[in-house]
Amino acid sequence: MRMAIEAARRGIAAGQSPFGCAIALGEQVVAVEHNTVRAPVDATAHAEINALRTACSCVGDVHLAGAVVATTCEPCPMCLAALYWARVDTIYFGATIEDAAAAGFNELPISAAEMVRLSGSSLKLVPGPLRDDCRRLFDQWRARPGSQPY
Repeated sequence: MRMAIEAARRGIAAGQSPFGCAIALGEQVVAVEHNTVRAPVDATAHAEINALRTACSCVGDVHLAGAVVATTCEPCPMCLAALYWARVDTIYFGATIEDAAAAGFNELPISAAEMVRLSGSSLKLVPGPLRDDCRRLFDQWRARPGSQPY
């Protein structure tokens, strides 16, 4: 999770929004990325999607069976679906969808847990690691001039 938080901080410094994600397979971290929605102007370039693209490229496969994901915020429905399709095993997340909405982000009020329940998936969700640190990313982001949620 600390790697995901550092990625989010790099993103904030680059004028992006406050989200980061790390993916590990076994003992090897195969991706650490931040959100890049603002540049190159891509609504799908969430941290989890960027990390999935990097991880899949690294291993040469669209499936990441056994992968562990650490993301600074609860995955949105798009990101959760992509992680599901990549067949990751476990997702740890710090801040919640409600935290992101409180920071001004346009979140669908569908929790990751509800999506997993409805899918009948064995995907494991672990909420809360370093939640306070992850929530502080929103404050750091808001303190930067020109910060604008989407």
